Amino acid sequence: MEELIAKRYVQALLSVSKSNEKANLAEVLHNLAISLNDEKISEMIESPLVSTEQKVQALLDSLGKGAGKKLINFIKILGEHNRLSLIPAVSNILNLEMKKESNEYEGIIKSRVVLDKDALTELEETLKRYTGSIVKLKQEESDLDGIRVAIDDLGIEVNFSKERVKEQLIDFIKKSL
Repeated sequence: MEELIAKRYVQALLSVSKSNEKANLAEVLHNLAISLNDEKISEMIESPLVSTEQKVQALLDSLGKGAGKKLINFIKILGEHNRLSLIPAVSNILNLEMKKESNEYEGIIKSRVVLDKDALTELEETLKRYTGSIVKLKQEESDLDGIRVAIDDLGIEVNFSKERVKEQLIDFIKKSL
């Protein structure tokens, strides 16, 4: 439910923002969302003892002079509707929307063997042809006997496991006999 409400706020914010402002808005909201993960700040935002005006003013003070009018008004509107706790969700959705607009996504490769730069580039190019999006892959080592590629924002996950291929080959041989 929280995500649906946050999407509406993001759509409203994007509709009134120029393309050159969006990156700054995303960065400031991301930093604000990180600060709301602090237990004391989160407690203050959730507290019924602190007035809405004080909560809004505390958040606006934390932004400093770098915040534009649109962001200030956005936070005030969130405060008026008792939705300040939505800021982390708004930040996440805004980042996803920015990725959609730029058509650039990040993925993770997990494997026991570290791939060289050429193999990584080739895999990125293959994913680009498949998805039509620019994909940047980061590699993480794991104990997986094979390779796993995951691009969460696109909903893509591909696994190649030696054990799985071996099991499928055995099943195929059994069925053919």
